[in-house]
Amino acid sequence: MEINNWKKILTPYTQAVEELKIKFKGIRNEYINLDEYSPIEFVTGRVKKISSILEKAKKKNIPLDQVEEKMEDIAGIRIMCQFVEDIYKVREIIRARHGKDMFVVEERDYISNLKPSGYRSYHMIIKYPVQTAQGEKLIFAEIQIRTLAMNFWATIEHSLRYKYKQNMPEAIQERLNKAAEAAHKLDQEMAEIREEVLKAQEGFQAESSVVADIFGNVQALAKTNEQNNMNEVYEMFWSLWEEGNVDKLNKFNKELEEKIRQAYQR
Repeated sequence: MEINNWKKILTPYTQAVEELKIKFKGIRNEYINLDEYSPIEFVTGRVKKISSILEKAKKKNIPLDQVEEKMEDIAGIRIMCQFVEDIYKVREIIRARHGKDMFVVEERDYISNLKPSGYRSYHMIIKYPVQTAQGEKLIFAEIQIRTLAMNFWATIEHSLRYKYKQNMPEAIQERLNKAAEAAHKLDQEMAEIREEVLKAQEGFQAESSVVADIFGNVQALAKTNEQNNMNEVYEMFWSLWEEGNVDKLNKFNKELEEKIRQAYQR
């Protein structure tokens, strides 16, 4: 096939990759502009090289005049996430767009069902409508969703596999398997640390809220002139604050509210 024919075939794929990158980067920016956590860390994309298409077509016995119908990864998008749970959030974002500006054809979960090599990633095969000079054209695109640790491992594994021409030495493969497990444990550890941080933040926010309420109620109680010795109230508050027990602070706050209510009923 002549180079000009390949350019004609691959131009819509290039357009699709650029458009999809803009869409997913736009989603990330939307989260950031709203001061919310984005499940998308960054996005990359590529169109398969002609040499790689020819190599895969030969390996998979795909006739060259059928590569557009049978090769699903000529256009590739890679979405990187910080945490494994973010991968599934991105998956739901893509699913929600089905029938709007893309069509989900197939999903392959290599996280729950990792490959023997140790490879982990979530793949989604979509059909994406590209507006060309000849009209709309639906093309396949593969979206790979990974954590940074998964991507680091996969990049190294891919370069080694290319270097050894698919004949990976057993000793190297064993070390790669161990490295894949280490990357998996890193993802798990980071997820647990994140969960602890989020719980700590929630606790701090809850404590800050009840402390603000207590200050307001202490001032309101002082104005009722029903509490002659406010020192006891302040001492109790400081003691509970130092203890840092939000439940006890909430109970103390309710007691203050009851005293204020009783004072105004008199």
